[in-house]
Amino acid sequence: MALFRKKPEYGDLTLPKDDRGTDSLDGYDYDLVPKKRDLTMRLADATPHQDEIAALAAEDPELLMTATPARTVQQEGVDAPIEVRVFAGRRVSGVVGVVPRGLEGVYDEAVRRLDGRGDKPRIPVKVVETKKGWRVDLVIGASR
Repeated sequence: MALFRKKPEYGDLTLPKDDRGTDSLDGYDYDLVPKKRDLTMRLADATPHQDEIAALAAEDPELLMTATPARTVQQEGVDAPIEVRVFAGRRVSGVVGVVPRGLEGVYDEAVRRLDGRGDKPRIPVKVVETKKGWRVDLVIGASR
C-alpha cells in the first residue's frame, strides 16, 4: 500500500530528465482548456537546438509566437512528436523543441481553439535561460 501516489511522468523517458519538458494534465479541465491564463508548457528536446534558441533570446519577446499548426488526422495516426518552430518578427526559426510526449493533444486543442474563434493559431513563447541551457516555454494559458 502506497501512502503517497507518484505523479505520472510525462515526456520522452529516453531524454535526460532536465530536457523532457514540463507540464501536467492537472492544469487543464476536461476539454483541455487551461485552468489559468499564465499556465506554461516547457518544450522537450531543446538541448540540440541551443544556437537557434539563443538567437531567439536576442529578439523582441513580444514578437515570439509558435509557427507550428495543429496536426492533421493523418499526422495524428503516426505517433511522431510535434516539432515546434517560432515566428520571430518576419522570420520563422528552425525547430526549437518538441511538445512533451503525452501532451500533444493539449497543444493541438489550443491551436484549434485559437483558429476556431478567428484568432491567429499562434501561442506566445518565452525564451528562458536555465542552468542546463536555453529552454522555450509556451504560454499555453493564453489560448483560454
